[in-house]
Amino acid sequence: MSLQYVKGPRADCSKYMDLNEGWIDRRIFWEKDIYEQELYQIFARCWLFVAHESQIPNSGDFLTTYMGEDNVIIVRQKDGSINGFLNSCPHRGNRVCFADTGNARRFVCNYHGWSFNTAGALQGVHEEYCYDEGDLDKQSCGLKQVAQIDSYKGLIFATFDEEAPSLDQYLGDFRWYLDMLLDNEEGGTELIGGCINSVIDANWKFGVENFVGDAYHAGWTHDSGARAMNNGEPFPPVDMNNSYHASINGHGWEFGMEGVGDIGLLGRPRVMEYYNDIRPKMAERLGEVRSKIFGSVASSSVFPNMSFLPGIHTIRTWLPKGPTQLELRTWVIVNKNMPAEIKDDITKGVMCTFGPGGSFEMDDGENWENCTKVNAGVIARHQKLHYRCGINRKIDNPDMPGTMYLGQYNDANQRLFYERWRDMMNSQSWSDIPDRYAQKLDGRETRDIHNIKVA
Repeated sequence: MSLQYVKGPRADCSKYMDLNEGWIDRRIFWEKDIYEQELYQIFARCWLFVAHESQIPNSGDFLTTYMGEDNVIIVRQKDGSINGFLNSCPHRGNRVCFADTGNARRFVCNYHGWSFNTAGALQGVHEEYCYDEGDLDKQSCGLKQVAQIDSYKGLIFATFDEEAPSLDQYLGDFRWYLDMLLDNEEGGTELIGGCINSVIDANWKFGVENFVGDAYHAGWTHDSGARAMNNGEPFPPVDMNNSYHASINGHGWEFGMEGVGDIGLLGRPRVMEYYNDIRPKMAERLGEVRSKIFGSVASSSVFPNMSFLPGIHTIRTWLPKGPTQLELRTWVIVNKNMPAEIKDDITKGVMCTFGPGGSFEMDDGENWENCTKVNAGVIARHQKLHYRCGINRKIDNPDMPGTMYLGQYNDANQRLFYERWRDMMNSQSWSDIPDRYAQKLDGRETRDIHNIKVA
């Protein structure tokens, strides 16, 4: 079913930014009406990360998460496929599952005893004799199903919009970059150690834009943390002539080319040795360019609200909880074939850096909260924010896909993230949303191809 029937009033969001000049209006981080429009225009339509296949390996395995503010159940089916449902009973709307994860044969509403199987179908109701013939059509009273669900190399995404493009189309050439995290070694990836939930009193976009392109803050905000993790050494310097921003329709990856900076920040020498050992095979698998990018100081986001640090092995989602609060869900992602001691080292390194008590996570959370709260002022919220860094550094790079800008200190990916945000907020349908990136890779699927040739 098309989502046109649920669209709310739509304000023209072009007035909140001039990306050619490099400014953004602060009201997009504060105004309730803008946030409500985001729920309709972005979170009800985009492909959203909901799980990793390793979290639900067996039939009946499930987890609950959010797509926007809609709570959903993601569950492995009897045939091995994966499906997703709104976690809400169609009788009175109560949740049918209160657990974060588990294994189940059915989901039962604790209000009136309506019972649903793992395929979402209504199987039975408490004291069904209360209903006269024709009162209850069980086939039409199942759990609301997501419109589409698919995975890319272990990452599961879902959308409520049946008119959304396929996941492969949605990710597009950005899969070339994702493969550095998901496919740098035989065997794929898995999430380990469970999920860490934390609440930050900040607008969800501040977290995403930080990871999509803000390397600039690291050497200042994280200076003391970097020195603590690396025997007093400062944050690795950036080579502005050999570092980049790459953006593809709002997805972005900012990175250097030194291959070791992020891994070094874990403060775990054995992890560095492990990647130095497998890097030649990585070059054979992914090509020389990507083997140099992997492990460098880098951060990335998939539009709208998934982010990761590939060398530090943290992956996270920024779940919106109103315009001034987000729930951060964080996991550790590792290669399945890593030795157990390397996985353990990585887990400890993530907890020391980007866990809730990590040296870098606390720095960021405090900054984002203050960036949000200061806009409570009626004068402050109408001021413009500066996004001009590197605005004239656009380049052509034949070795990498994406809209490319030179220099890791750049606002390019952030500007292009908000360009995609604006396009989504203003569009009536997917056909109205411009494809602002001309595909660079050849027309082949990247799903099972390791060495993508760049045209």
